[in-house]
Amino acid sequence: MINYLIHYYRKGSEPFQSLSALSDNDAITLMSLLYVQGAIFWERFKQPAEYLRIRREIENTMHQEFISKGGNPQLNYPIYMILGRSKWASEVVDESTLETTAEKEVPLSIFHESDISFTYPDSMVSYMFARQKDPKFYQQGYHGRVFTLTEIAEIIDINGMPGEEWNTNIPKNLAHYIEVQVWNKKPLLEFI
Repeated sequence: MINYLIHYYRKGSEPFQSLSALSDNDAITLMSLLYVQGAIFWERFKQPAEYLRIRREIENTMHQEFISKGGNPQLNYPIYMILGRSKWASEVVDESTLETTAEKEVPLSIFHESDISFTYPDSMVSYMFARQKDPKFYQQGYHGRVFTLTEIAEIIDINGMPGEEWNTNIPKNLAHYIEVQVWNKKPLLEFI
């Protein structure tokens, strides 16, 4: 099992923030500033109002599902990270993303199991696949679901990491990694 998390954020800004914690107007304004055409990490903000609407809907669903699995979220909206270093991110990274993106690495061990949840892949992609149920991509056991640390560790023990031992059929332009939702900011304070 990978023992560290990576948080990507825009250079020059503070790490470990949540767009969803902002007002609609502030979040949309910020996403408009974060948008970079052609940058794999920042192009998702091209239509900020629609992105924010879908994101908050998915976050509310994840919040409830995490609680039902014994999670104890201290935040209404998660801080996003990925489990380990993503093979997908290293293969699709572009010049614009490299120029505008910073990262923080934190040990997985700073979190209690009730502080973090996981999705495969990125939560926006996972829930999109679950809604569409396209047989080319949809995997019922993984998409549209939240996993605990124990559950994701068991999945990795069986399948390996996505894009490495775990061969999955996801379009190359979509985020392909195990996403971590951090629901307690306190353990991160020493890494800011």
